Amino acid sequence: MENGDIPEDANEHCPGPQAESAGKSDACEGCPNQQICATAPKGPDPDLVAIAERMANVKHKILVLSGKGGVGKSTFSAQLAFALAAKDFQVGLLDIDICGPSIPKMLGLEGQEIHQSNLGWSPVYVESNLGVMSIGFMLPNPDDAVIWRGPRKNGLIKQFLKDVYWGELDFLIVDAPPGTSDEHISIVQCLDATTVDGAIIVTTPQQVSLIDVRKEVSFCKKVGVKVLGIVENMSGLSQSITDLKFMKLTDSGEQKDVTEWVMEIMREKSPELLNLIACSEVFDSSGGGAVKMCSEMGVPFLGKVPLDPLLCKAAEEGRSCFADTRCVSSAPALKKIIEKLMETNGFSMLVSNGV
Repeated sequence: MENGDIPEDANEHCPGPQAESAGKSDACEGCPNQQICATAPKGPDPDLVAIAERMANVKHKILVLSGKGGVGKSTFSAQLAFALAAKDFQVGLLDIDICGPSIPKMLGLEGQEIHQSNLGWSPVYVESNLGVMSIGFMLPNPDDAVIWRGPRKNGLIKQFLKDVYWGELDFLIVDAPPGTSDEHISIVQCLDATTVDGAIIVTTPQQVSLIDVRKEVSFCKKVGVKVLGIVENMSGLSQSITDLKFMKLTDSGEQKDVTEWVMEIMREKSPELLNLIACSEVFDSSGGGAVKMCSEMGVPFLGKVPLDPLLCKAAEEGRSCFADTRCVSSAPALKKIIEKLMETNGFSMLVSNGV
């Protein structure tokens, strides 16, 4: 009976669960929901009113979703936040992955704590224009497991939305856990009255990931959240040839490191090869990958990001890949995706208007 909807098994002349006469009128006699309706609180949820007031200061709200875990969704969220902040936008990054909060590490904020003021909870800031909120800041020990059922998770998400004082934001990026579970339903319902710009969905190229992404797209369509685009992450390994390790298989089946020998040969005989980038398909994309899926489901494709060990290292160290000149494969790909996101959804107007 979410949002006052009439249950499917209700009596024919059901007045609705939010009506003052719910569970008490003659039409409710014998209904299996009579007791629930009679005792349920009536009227709008006061938390939703408080959330709407907080979110009134946020111009754009973007959800970052994935159908499956381990596809690099949080890495993308972190780098998107870094990129928007570098454009001088006021950016907030909200981590609602309650059981697996990785955003504090990816923003270089491990060990930080939340502080309260008379205005509410204060985000932890990377820069003056990039604030972060996560349950990771609330755990006494980073190794502690969060073993919560749905209602408690939903309660914390509500608290994040109504009690965190972000100030004026151009963008609030919400990093959600994989799947379509309690956290997703909760964030959509809580932000329903405040206008969510849409969701970016992150996937990897192989079918085992795309199967779940299709469910994520269907979820967005059912709850009325616009799909801003799909990002195909880990789309082939890409790194400088000088960062590769070369191994030789011996007669005994063991691997012997011959990297120095290979590099010496290249330096002596073909030094121009040292400037090349080596690429290799890691996941099977013979099914057409995210491009084909987007075409079939009628959603935008934003682009591909290669599996770049230097991007992984930047995420591990809580750094922006855009400030690392060594991320020659991933940074340009991410930049192109973010520019496309800005242009196709009207966000670039914020720049041209000087907002």
